[in-house]
Amino acid sequence: MFKENEINFYENKIDLKQVIAGQNLQSADEALFVCDLTRLKEKYDMWTKYMPRVKPYYAVKCNDDGHIVKTLAELGTNFDCASKGEIKQVLDLGVHPDRIIFAQPCKPISHLEYAKEMGVMTSTVDTEFEIHKLHKHFPESNLVIRFRCEAKEAQCPLGDKFGCDAENEATSLMLLAKSLNLKVIGTSFHVGSGCNDLPAYDRAITIAKNLFKFGALLGYEMNLLDIGGGFPGSDNQKFEKIAEIVNKSLMRHFPDDKVNIIAEPGRFFVASAYTLICKIHAKREARLPNGKLLTKMYYLNDGVYGSFNCILYDHQHAEVQHFVDEENAEVPKFNSLIWGPTCDALDKIAEDLQLPDLKCGDFLAFPNMGAYTIPIASPFNGFMLPKILYFHKAKI
Repeated sequence: MFKENEINFYENKIDLKQVIAGQNLQSADEALFVCDLTRLKEKYDMWTKYMPRVKPYYAVKCNDDGHIVKTLAELGTNFDCASKGEIKQVLDLGVHPDRIIFAQPCKPISHLEYAKEMGVMTSTVDTEFEIHKLHKHFPESNLVIRFRCEAKEAQCPLGDKFGCDAENEATSLMLLAKSLNLKVIGTSFHVGSGCNDLPAYDRAITIAKNLFKFGALLGYEMNLLDIGGGFPGSDNQKFEKIAEIVNKSLMRHFPDDKVNIIAEPGRFFVASAYTLICKIHAKREARLPNGKLLTKMYYLNDGVYGSFNCILYDHQHAEVQHFVDEENAEVPKFNSLIWGPTCDALDKIAEDLQLPDLKCGDFLAFPNMGAYTIPIASPFNGFMLPKILYFHKAKI
């Protein structure tokens, strides 16, 4: 039996079958998350290897699990916070406020006043209204102007909601801040969460360079460039390509080490750290009038209102692993569809899958489930949220 709310240690790799047996999941009706905290260290090492100049500020909104935030804090990661609650969570771990950027461009006044009280000095802005708000409630702030430079293809585009026009509005915001005696220290952008247009980073960094020049003409000491997020959580080769583009662009446009380069990775750190184990509790076979099988349907103990909300919110595609032994015999596979447990027909996890013939009580595993899942999950229809088991590789 593995311990809940504590860290369990393993030697080589986590055996999911052993976890299922050890937790007696056959008699439980709730799904289970398996969190491997070792992955965070691996990701941190990868980041520092491929983008040594860029300081990661973990986007807490991606996964605010206490073990995750604590582990990243101990590794030396800084934090991108979007609310008073996130700032408090990070500060309560003993993190210095200098390691936090208040990166929500549209802040409630009470949250802004809390940031001021706690000494979180750096704030992102993208409208004149926010600049006036900061002038009234926190004029000592260090302002970072967020401009819009979106990827042509991204998992979650953000440009419709955040970011000012780089050509016309960004310079106007700097002029407004200057007239109010506010301090602008740099610029930021976000190409979109789950970016698939890798050259977008170079385009945005090029724009940032021009804005830095304008800021310098106004007398600002421009010393912070925030390149946002968009980094993949489970595709290491893609991350290496992004890092190559970013490094070359920074070397070309920001060769001076006096400029502090930061980023706001979320899914990069946590996506691959979580695997979700679900149990099939019901089954249905859809057939034509002549009896021909169309599809096998399986109903799980978690769905899109719970952990799989990432399908709706984050546009993810669930990767499915089964536990049927295929080594000794050719196991036939069938067109399959997976439903969540609620009464809503929108609660569809995946379709057009090729799976072996499964039965009630069998288990399915879903890797890369750490990003934008746990913080958003709800117990809709009265279905309980999964428990979490934490693991870490034993030190030899």
